[in-house]
Amino acid sequence: MTMMRAEKSVLVLVDYQSRLMPAIHEASHVAGIAQLLGQVARLLGIPVLGTEQNPDKLGPNLEQVKAGCDRTLAKTHFDACKDGLLGALDDAKPGCEQIVIAGCEAHVCMMQTALGLLESGKRVWVVANASGSRHPGDHAAAMSRLAHAGATIVTHEMVMFEWLGDCRQARFREVLELIKASA
Repeated sequence: MTMMRAEKSVLVLVDYQSRLMPAIHEASHVAGIAQLLGQVARLLGIPVLGTEQNPDKLGPNLEQVKAGCDRTLAKTHFDACKDGLLGALDDAKPGCEQIVIAGCEAHVCMMQTALGLLESGKRVWVVANASGSRHPGDHAAAMSRLAHAGATIVTHEMVMFEWLGDCRQARFREVLELIKASA
């Protein structure tokens, strides 16, 4: 299966934390796309899980990202799977097969979480333009490594339009307006 399906997907937003984001290359753009993904997922009934790396030190996720999450997991491992993400995915959508993931830093926590998901047998789509690192080269290396590991690298619009599937989908106009407003 190569297409994302809304009814089989969960969105995971990794570590868009207040103390981390100022150092991320194009942070406001990355966070804006993550927020948009969360809004669209919720409109379409797709569960949204967030993670926060050591929130006592790095602070909570940005409010606009956290507000779009159904649940946020605190973690200390860079791979959130080691801190309960797999159980949270099963709680959010039993039998969930498709994980759409984005986050910061792309080459550390987001990448290790995506690799953990792949190792657990999940199908993983990484939203490149909703993921960030301090240095563009680290971001590029993470996307290359994840693609070689079996993840599919996508953009936010690829995700949203695959989730919709059809212009007659009941929420199509609302999603289209969100996309236009974010441009």
